[in-house]
Amino acid sequence: MALGARMVPFAGFEMPVQYVGIIDEHKAVRRSAGIFDICHMAEFRVFGFDAFDALQRIVTNDLHKIDELGSAVYTVMCAPDGTIIDDLIVYHTGDIEYLIIANASNREADAMWIRKHLPETVEFMDESDRTALIALQGPEAVRIITDLAGEEPSARFHLGEARLDETVPVILARTGYTGEDGVEILCHSSHAVAVWRLLLSFPEVTPCGLGARDTLRLEMGYALYGSDIDSETDPLTAGLGWVVSLAKGEFVGRDRLVRIKADGPQRKLVALTVSEGVPRHGYPVLHDGVLVGTVASGGFSPTLQRGIATAYVPVGLAAVGTALSVEIRRKTVAAEVVKAPFVTGTSLSAK
Repeated sequence: MALGARMVPFAGFEMPVQYVGIIDEHKAVRRSAGIFDICHMAEFRVFGFDAFDALQRIVTNDLHKIDELGSAVYTVMCAPDGTIIDDLIVYHTGDIEYLIIANASNREADAMWIRKHLPETVEFMDESDRTALIALQGPEAVRIITDLAGEEPSARFHLGEARLDETVPVILARTGYTGEDGVEILCHSSHAVAVWRLLLSFPEVTPCGLGARDTLRLEMGYALYGSDIDSETDPLTAGLGWVVSLAKGEFVGRDRLVRIKADGPQRKLVALTVSEGVPRHGYPVLHDGVLVGTVASGGFSPTLQRGIATAYVPVGLAAVGTALSVEIRRKTVAAEVVKAPFVTGTSLSAK
């Protein structure tokens, strides 16, 4: 509040939607560095000799990809009908231990689902209440965290222990939701204020809210649960087939996903640019005047200086270059299917 944040309720938390302004915060992350309070995210710990096999049957991706200690993988967790319960990052944090980062709004449902599918030999702990999570993102992020930690953080999609300013114990995960390089910093909730203040001691660091986090991830085409993916969508239709490892063996939802892949999805999540205006979630998407879908995620791109969106449309209309239209505040404007991500040339894509 001392930084002038405008707060909004979100998933049971009071969260900053913006500080100085969404566009300024967005540009700060693309040009330098920004920090995000993401303490609302859920953190689960799963451990035991059968932890690997149990999680392998719960998530769609192949956890053999993270056999290396400290590595991480993005995945989804499906219901038996192949629809998405949540998207997750799973970290291999110990010989028989895994850390799961999940969406705040799905915390209770995710915890119940995972517990339900774990054998008695595997322990589950919800560490969300005692864990703080702060993201530092942008072209200058790695240099800044290296200055504070004394050494560069682990490689992309890896984590490791560190001490910031030689005093504050943290875990640095080389992950993020902005398309820029950077880290997500896990620490005990009692250290959150100290971490935040250390990061803000660098003049090139800008505090950022949920608004900028959304515009940054949308420019990259990153899925948002509740908008692009939800309990009515499957990962193949959502363009997340790359996190589905059908060859790894049985997992919840596999049979349905095998059928969807064999038959081919009927719809596809596409990226759209519009000729004018700002598309928002739920706006109608048309083809030759006929309703063919609705906007999943939409907003103004500060980088491109135009409206961008994602939407589910029939596969026959999903090819890049397809002309569509979006109804924005009772006005129909031209739209075009484009290749995701909307923005390239970030500090992450340059690596």
